[in-house]
Amino acid sequence: MTAQDIIETEIPNVLKQKPELAKEINAIIHFDISGDGGGKWTVDLTKPDNWVTKGAEGTPKMTVAVSNEDFVKIREKKLNAQMAAMQGKLKFKPMDMGLAMKLAKLLA
Repeated sequence: MTAQDIIETEIPNVLKQKPELAKEINAIIHFDISGDGGGKWTVDLTKPDNWVTKGAEGTPKMTVAVSNEDFVKIREKKLNAQMAAMQGKLKFKPMDMGLAMKLAKLLA
């Protein structure tokens, strides 16, 4: 599994099953994933569908920066997201705790 799999396949699947999450988050989020399997993606939860695009598009309410390895570990529950954030492995710009907690529901 890679960050690309999670962002391009798993996140849209979760949003189709739980459309209320898109409404709750209602923001543009950029994911900046470093390392092998990484890249940049935009998750636009202000739209009714087609949420994920490759590259950084639009003005994000938050940018999430993390390595591919750590992102996959967080998704697989092998790394606690709060610990990763405290250790500097998972970075949010700007640090909006409310929005970060809503994103956690999407990535759980």
